[in-house]
Amino acid sequence: MEAQMTKRSALKRQTREMSREFGVLDSSQFIEDAKVRRLPHHAGQHASQSQRGWSPHPSNDERDQGYLKTLKPKSDGQAELMTMIDHHNLVLALGPAGTGKTYLAVAKAVEALEAGKVGRIVLSRPAVEAGESIGFLPGDMEDKLAPYLRPLYDALSDRLSMKRVKALMAEGLIEIAPIGYMRGRTLNNAFIVVDEAQNCTYVQLKMLLTRLGWHSTMVVTGDPHQSDLLPGVSGLSDIAERLTAVPDIGVVQLAERDIVRHPLVASMIGVL
Repeated sequence: MEAQMTKRSALKRQTREMSREFGVLDSSQFIEDAKVRRLPHHAGQHASQSQRGWSPHPSNDERDQGYLKTLKPKSDGQAELMTMIDHHNLVLALGPAGTGKTYLAVAKAVEALEAGKVGRIVLSRPAVEAGESIGFLPGDMEDKLAPYLRPLYDALSDRLSMKRVKALMAEGLIEIAPIGYMRGRTLNNAFIVVDEAQNCTYVQLKMLLTRLGWHSTMVVTGDPHQSDLLPGVSGLSDIAERLTAVPDIGVVQLAERDIVRHPLVASMIGVL
């Protein structure tokens, strides 16, 4: 028994020596009933790095991977849209499906909220079905609007985790504002995204655009050729044409060359 204990002690001492020399995991680093252990230092590191140990600070040389998605334009039209959003408080983005209008608008809204440039994000979208009626929906206002706002949720969850999106919504930093309830409001210190604006009438768009308050940015997106309203009812084209002459308002016309979805989408848009 004494010889076995001596052999075990020698093995432990040898393991500790190898750990100090080669950075091998040492079982003695674990404390009984503890869930935290020391991280071993690897050979070849300079003394100062070994002394201060590993740190989660971004300045650590070993942490060369960034976890924040960088927002980069994939076409000249998207670059123009991003520039317009940065330099104008009101931007209209018109273009076919797949040009990234909604995604860029929501991504810019999240970017402004995270940087502290605005106090909240307001999302609005007309509750219009695409050619079919799905009947009455159960739940409160957010539950009823959830199917219509799914594209906005998808863009939000791509920039933020869904858990953080729900937390921001609970705090009121992300607000869902139905178009029908926007009249009479003044949106100060907010980033407003109005999506699918081709399904809004001229009167609705005029009402939405005049909600813009101090220190706020509004981005209106839509495709005039994909309206689910009766012909001649959509007011997006008329509004965009009138606002083009206003110097402090940005109107961006995206085209087929700006489509970033499957290449067949651009091909279909050209013939449909």
